[in-house]
Amino acid sequence: MIEPRPWRREPLLASLTAMRDFTAQRTPDTADEIWLVEHEPVFTQGLAGKPEHLLATGDIPVVATERGGQVTYHGPGQVVAYVLLDLRRSGLGVRDLVCRLEQAVIDLAAGVGVQAVRRPGAPGVHVAAQTPREGGAKFASVGLKVSRGCTFHGIALNVAMDLAPFGRINPCGYPGLAVTDLSRASGVAQSPAELARALGSRLAKTLSGPQG
Repeated sequence: MIEPRPWRREPLLASLTAMRDFTAQRTPDTADEIWLVEHEPVFTQGLAGKPEHLLATGDIPVVATERGGQVTYHGPGQVVAYVLLDLRRSGLGVRDLVCRLEQAVIDLAAGVGVQAVRRPGAPGVHVAAQTPREGGAKFASVGLKVSRGCTFHGIALNVAMDLAPFGRINPCGYPGLAVTDLSRASGVAQSPAELARALGSRLAKTLSGPQG
């Protein structure tokens, strides 16, 4: 089974460089990895990113990346899981992988009392609309890159964040999209470190080895 790296704070550019190098140097025997990180405040643009979705970024840097999707925000109190996976060896397609990433977060949210759902055509995870707290708001975003049959980038889970920077952008390219975190959605302060460990464990189980 994949052994996730312990959650740590790391500059975004350092993570990007390391993921690119790891993927470029992979061989068929290279073991898959899951990296759990937290970044300093930064906006990232995906390949489909449009400048009109950057409203007032101010002093927060914007970094262009090769992942899919539009603009999002990373910052303290968020758990980012970078998934470095050989799709051919795992037997997964990209859509299957996205579903497994989302399901890991949905299950994790259920464990802290938050009912969560997917939205068709919009990768990520939202609080169920009928939930008393933060109903309908998004709290996890997915963006992947596939190179030579191997993935990098992954899923970002909002746990206990300053959400104000999301107001400086159209999150994921959706004007007015409501964004929350698990602390607000559950009504209880959640520990990013604890949820990082739990998310890493869930992802390791669902992504390790050939899939039936």
